[in-house]
Amino acid sequence: MSSDTTQPSLLLRIRDPDDDAAWRAFATQYRDLIIGYCVRCGLQNADVDDVEQIVWLHLAKGLRNFDYDPKKGRFRDYLRKVVRHAIARHFSRPIRDGQTLDSKLLAIMENADSDADDLWESEWVDHHYRLALKSVRQSFDPKSVAIFELLLAGESVGSVADKYETTTQAVYKVKQRVRDRMAALIERQIHEEDKPYATPSANAPDHQPDA
Repeated sequence: MSSDTTQPSLLLRIRDPDDDAAWRAFATQYRDLIIGYCVRCGLQNADVDDVEQIVWLHLAKGLRNFDYDPKKGRFRDYLRKVVRHAIARHFSRPIRDGQTLDSKLLAIMENADSDADDLWESEWVDHHYRLALKSVRQSFDPKSVAIFELLLAGESVGSVADKYETTTQAVYKVKQRVRDRMAALIERQIHEEDKPYATPSANAPDHQPDA
């Protein structure tokens, strides 16, 4: 991971609304997390699009006054609250004919500030796995990546060894080498993201709709 995509440097850069490169990097890094969480909550595609827009609008305003402070909370907790408030705000609008809300969405609307959110934590873990795998694809030789992804897909070591005309020992070595790199990347990503942040002056918005 380059210094341009790490915490807190990226968060400091996006204080500048004109830093398009920083915002593109930020969106690339967190868009899948936001969308994945919305999908886990049961949102349909059109609803996900609306919620995502609310999230980006709030972040563009709230992070403008971002100030790094190691004595205050974690960025992922702030982002979770922003997304939950965006969902609550979206569904606080008049319900469309035939639309029903499941228990997960109702819970979010009633408890947007809650710290307890297993769906978010699960998606956050998957998010870091995806980031690490993306880095592995860019840094390892294509053959090693292909072998690792076949193993992830459930193919046996023997089958993969036959397919690439190599030994099972060689396949095991590739698997271990990639897994070790993945573990190191994930540890670094989480360490960087879990560095505390100073809550932006514009806190997570009230989930009630604008008048």
